[in-house]
Amino acid sequence: MKTAIIAIWLVTTLGLLAGGKKDDRLVVQFNLQGADSDGPKMSVPQEVAGRRVFFRLSPEISTVDIESFRPFPADDGITYGMMFKLNRVGARRLSAITNANLGKLLMARVNGRALDVIKIDKAINDGLIVVWQGITTREIGLADSMMPRIGQTAKEWKAQRKK
Repeated sequence: MKTAIIAIWLVTTLGLLAGGKKDDRLVVQFNLQGADSDGPKMSVPQEVAGRRVFFRLSPEISTVDIESFRPFPADDGITYGMMFKLNRVGARRLSAITNANLGKLLMARVNGRALDVIKIDKAINDGLIVVWQGITTREIGLADSMMPRIGQTAKEWKAQRKK
């Protein structure tokens, strides 16, 4: 009897602690290249093309800046890439960041995984930013539940979500 009560209590408590909502959101972040001198509270090292590169912990662009998206098959033939259209605030921030940091790297992270690193070779003024590889079908499904696809109207997106 005591064992059954303890088991039920454990299952209930663990369920409440987990909250059940941790994995049902897509988290996208773009972190700008930092410096070793920034310290461990400001930047973190990441292996990029066989060398150690530091990236800022605080993202420059994140999920809240994204207005819509479009997935596409990645060149690896296994995963997907995703183009993100940023809202007005995110697009302005991306333009300022890319104008001021030519030659630096920008790391794309999706749900905590470092997926792609791009070199800023020109200013991005159109509000579009791309993760070229590593996106899963599950993450595409999460994005579909959170935002419309590029070119999709709000009415179409709401109808899709009801299905």
